Amino acid sequence: MVPACEDAARRCDARLGGDAERFHADIQKASGGFPVARVRPISEVVVQSAANEDFNMLLLTIFGASALILAAIGIYGLMAYSVEQRTLEMGIRMALGADRAAIRKLVVWHGMRLALVGVAIGIGAAFGLTRFIASFLFGVKTWDPLVFVTVPIVLSLVALLAVWMPAARASRLDPLKALRIE
Repeated sequence: MVPACEDAARRCDARLGGDAERFHADIQKASGGFPVARVRPISEVVVQSAANEDFNMLLLTIFGASALILAAIGIYGLMAYSVEQRTLEMGIRMALGADRAAIRKLVVWHGMRLALVGVAIGIGAAFGLTRFIASFLFGVKTWDPLVFVTVPIVLSLVALLAVWMPAARASRLDPLKALRIE
């Protein structure tokens, strides 16, 4: 519930005294016995009126979390495939005397450059789309620092893991076996 509405609802409920049934009977008596609509505390009315927006926010949260998980899986798959495609290159470099750590560092740096470019484009697109998404938000800032910091960090860490694991595996290969993989 929006803080301003909460304060107003609390003040109104305090005047009602929390006894809606007694208030309902008093109103019916004062109206000469005419039927009176259901009397309830204003806090209940406010909660029910905001229920649709709350549900929409829950759905957006679930979809956002699902998108983050799918993005992480996609980044891992793409980076792992990219590193596996370079196994022959790594085998040639190792056969020519390159250090395994230097090869691993080269592959990780190349993969992370791609990931960081993607994160930068994603942050730019997210900032650009906040005006459009603002109409769907209720009780939330369009620029949520927690989200704009956490999501790029999580995706960058997933990309680092996605590049590191296959690069470490490929750099442990025997150069002759790496050359025969193709």
